[in-house]
Amino acid sequence: MRQYAIGKSAHPKRTVVMDIECDAGCGVVPMRYRDKSFVNAMQWVVGLETFLLVEDPWRMFLTTDHPNGAPFYTYPHLIRLLMDRGFRNDMLQKINPDAQAMSILPTITREYTLDEIAILTRAGPARSLGLVNRGHLGIGASADITVYKDETNREAMFRTPELVFKNGELIVKNGKVVKVVHGATHVVRPRYDQSIERPLEDYFSRFHTVAMENFKLPDDEIIDGGQGSLIVQPTRQ
Repeated sequence: MRQYAIGKSAHPKRTVVMDIECDAGCGVVPMRYRDKSFVNAMQWVVGLETFLLVEDPWRMFLTTDHPNGAPFYTYPHLIRLLMDRGFRNDMLQKINPDAQAMSILPTITREYTLDEIAILTRAGPARSLGLVNRGHLGIGASADITVYKDETNREAMFRTPELVFKNGELIVKNGKVVKVVHGATHVVRPRYDQSIERPLEDYFSRFHTVAMENFKLPDDEIIDGGQGSLIVQPTRQ
């Protein structure tokens, strides 16, 4: 419904929405974010201010619902904005002047450290999800490691890693993919009172067009026909 409603602001005014699970839709609405747009500029300002004012990096994750917030390949740019105050202030001068006037970014001197970026992007999310063998380089870790060449321009540094290891296997060298590997699907299987299923089935039959059974996902579907994906069940710390 949200995509349908916002279609009036799309350019060109053409949207594609298809029926999908949960009695909902998934599609594409052509939107162009512009730095001179007040609304878009405020989205940029508020996000940066939030990250820079929160004192504990373990409680913030640098992530996005791709592509709604930003495509993954813009992470290096976002990281530079957090680590480089001069660059951040230069970018601030390019946005809508009314949004500039409402922002407190010029008064914020904080610059994220490499340690804090590692927490935002690796250690913090892993700990939150209970992934005890990820987000660190200790004994028993999965050896998911990215190696960067230290550069003053942090955007350039994070854009092209020197080496990437996945479960100890070298998959990227000098910014080039040298081996394609399958990733893992992390699942959570919490215990619950199974007596809830009968009223839930009744609810689905009354109010949904999709039966509850259709929402149950067996392991065979998760691993995509046995192509090598792993199923990982996190263990809480």
